[in-house]
Amino acid sequence: MSISPRIAAIVAVILVAAGLIAAWVFSQETAPDRFAQCRRGVVGGGAQIGGPFTLTSETGQVVTDKDVIKGPSLVYFGYTYCPDVCPIDSTRNAEATDILATRGYDVTPIVISVDSARDTPEHLRDFTELMSPKMIGLSGTPAQTDAAVKAYRAYYKVQEPGNPNTLIDHSTQTYLMFPDTGFAEFYNRDTTPEEMAKSDACFVDAWKADGK
Repeated sequence: MSISPRIAAIVAVILVAAGLIAAWVFSQETAPDRFAQCRRGVVGGGAQIGGPFTLTSETGQVVTDKDVIKGPSLVYFGYTYCPDVCPIDSTRNAEATDILATRGYDVTPIVISVDSARDTPEHLRDFTELMSPKMIGLSGTPAQTDAAVKAYRAYYKVQEPGNPNTLIDHSTQTYLMFPDTGFAEFYNRDTTPEEMAKSDACFVDAWKADGK
């Protein structure tokens, strides 16, 4: 029995979320949780989520994770040709960082493209400038993209490779990252800008209180 691409994509997203939760459980067994008071139940943490990457910025510069994640950051995987999900999620992330800015928190929204074939730095720059002057756009070769996606336990699949109008299935979690301690939390699509901002503020306060 064949499985439709839509069902396959939904199953993949569920597996991504399950993997994130499993990584959190593992991390709780191996290290104390400095962010315990900020958790939304059992979801969060995870030393195995995130890691080194090398990509190209929207300005055409080759950068690594250390060049980009210099402070609290919200990392999202998407693509500029996405008809609905990516613009909505990216707008939400931008709104959350705007709310945080009014409260004295500096959090950077980042979008990593899963569309190596079409997302040039110029396309990404147009996209991020529309969303927020603070947003950073990153893209790379298929191998570079795969490495970043794997590091974050994310998912993507090009529906019709070679088709200039193809859609791309991808996970939609947004990851809260810190430059020295790494992954702190992830947010699903139903998280509102205000909820995200409130949660981020808690994590940033805890991060700073720990001397970072």
